[in-house]
Amino acid sequence: MIGVASPGAVPEAKGRLEHFLSEGLHGDMAWLAATAERRGSPAALWPDVRAVIMLGMNYGPDRDPLAVLARKERAAISVYAQGDDYHDLIKARLKQVARWLTAHAGGDVKVFVDTAAVMEKPLAASAGLGWQGKHTNLVSRQFGSWLFLGAIFTTLDLPADDAEPDSCGSCRACLDVCPTAAFPAPYRLDARRCISYLTIEHKGPIPRSLRPLIGNRIYGCDDCLAVCPWNKFAVRGREAKLAAREALRAPPLAELARLDDAQFRAFFTKTAIKRTGRDRFVRNVLIAIGNSGDPALADEARRLLDDASPLVRGAAVWALSRLLPRAQFAVLASEHHDDDALVAEEWATALA
Repeated sequence: MIGVASPGAVPEAKGRLEHFLSEGLHGDMAWLAATAERRGSPAALWPDVRAVIMLGMNYGPDRDPLAVLARKERAAISVYAQGDDYHDLIKARLKQVARWLTAHAGGDVKVFVDTAAVMEKPLAASAGLGWQGKHTNLVSRQFGSWLFLGAIFTTLDLPADDAEPDSCGSCRACLDVCPTAAFPAPYRLDARRCISYLTIEHKGPIPRSLRPLIGNRIYGCDDCLAVCPWNKFAVRGREAKLAAREALRAPPLAELARLDDAQFRAFFTKTAIKRTGRDRFVRNVLIAIGNSGDPALADEARRLLDDASPLVRGAAVWALSRLLPRAQFAVLASEHHDDDALVAEEWATALA
């Protein structure tokens, strides 16, 4: 999919972002606040821009992404992260389009994929690729909720396409399915409660009140995307590099818990997951182990009580507090002393 938006097509985006940041809904994503001025409008990022070409690439799954949630001993990984890192693939495609454009029409261009200070979703809506649904993600009549976005800024004066009207109607499926109630209102997201934020962006211990709600989701969450009724028109993604790797469809939690740093990097090479780092990833795996209800997984958590990372050790304490009988957990606690304040707090809270 491709469409063109005017650089000034979404003047309200800047105010919405400022309100989002002022309420602290971005959590510890400090980079959002740091880039807010440039993110407010394309011209603030590049004053020479005259048109924004938005591209959308379908990554529709070939099976129900929510089915794995019932397999508590297995890990649920967001659909977008089960294949090769989309940043690399889409940026290469954008550069191909940009080269063709400059060769045939001239002008200067800049390409952006996700990591730059670009408001991709409102610009994509303005360019006619879809509309921002009540879950704040883009929804397409043709591909449902499964779209990667990229942008080409150009100095060429290109005619803008018509914006896509909002077609959510009275539907609340995406809001009501959210396990952590991360939507305080339609079209508003509190990232601090979002499982995607908690498992990918958040660097510290996950708040205790939210841990049981995460289930076995160890990297991202597809719930609000998967239940969108517009997905009835979605088709399976055709890009082979974005297709799910078999090893990432529903990997056993026990195997993931055993990954050291080198093994983690090797296992997740060329995927978006690799950027999270081993310690945060194993933290997520331990939360899922604690939610599994399977005492057989307690040995995996027990082994990680001696991990080098306090983040991992703290998550291991919580997982064991959920899997072991209280008396057995108390004996284990009496045998362990941790000098890290956060880990010590995990022990104390679990025993209280």
